[in-house]
Amino acid sequence: MVSHEVDPDVLRPLVPHGVELDTGDDGRHLVSVVGFRFLDTRLLGVPVPLHRDFDEINLRFYVRRKGPEGWRRGVVFVQEIVPRPALAVVARLAYGENYVARPMRNRADLHDGEPVPGGLVEYSWRDAGTWNHVRATTEGSPRPLTEGSHEQFVTEHYWGYAAQRGGGTLEYRVEHPSWQVWQARDAALECDVAHVYGPRFTEALAARPVSAFVADGSAVTVRRPTHL
Repeated sequence: MVSHEVDPDVLRPLVPHGVELDTGDDGRHLVSVVGFRFLDTRLLGVPVPLHRDFDEINLRFYVRRKGPEGWRRGVVFVQEIVPRPALAVVARLAYGENYVARPMRNRADLHDGEPVPGGLVEYSWRDAGTWNHVRATTEGSPRPLTEGSHEQFVTEHYWGYAAQRGGGTLEYRVEHPSWQVWQARDAALECDVAHVYGPRFTEALAARPVSAFVADGSAVTVRRPTHL
C-alpha cells in the first residue's frame, strides 16, 4: 500500500454525489496504489471456476459520508486492474467500478505465508506492451495497527463509493478484521502514469510517497451495493 499526497483539486471532479473528501489527522489528501491477491473468491457465496485466485492493483482516494451511526469512512477507486476480462465485466456491472483487464503477475518473498524481513512484494501488469510495477521491501516484524495512526487511516475505510451515470452513487460496505502491517522501504511505482491513470495524477504519483507498508490481509466480505 503506497500512498502519495495529492492536491484536492485533482480529486474533486471525481468525488461521487453525496460524499466528501476525507483526510487523516495531518490534513493531507492522499491517493494510494494498492496491490493485493484475492484467494478463494466467491460471488454470492458460490466459487466461480478459474476465477477464484487472482491479483488486483487499484488507485484509490479517501472520502466520507454522514450515516445514521456517524461518519462512514470510505474509498473511491480511480481504476482497478484485474487479469481476466470476465472479472472486470462482473465488477463493472455489479458495483459500477472502473475495472479493466490486463495481464498480471506477482512476486512475494514469503515464509509460512508471511513476508520475510527484507523480502520483496511486487505486483505487475502489462499495458500497451510494457510491464508496470508497484513494489516494496518489508522491514522488521508485523505489528497491529495503532488507533489514530496513518496506517489505520489508509487500511480502515470500510465503505466503497462509486459514481454512476446520471449523477447517482452506489454505496457498499467492506468488512474485515484489523490487519497487521510491516513497514516498507524502497517503495516504487513504475508506470506511465499519464497513460494508465490520466495526466491529472502525474505530479502526485511522481513524488516521493508519504508512506509505504505491507498488510497481512484477511478474509473480506463485500456487501451488496445500495443506491444513495
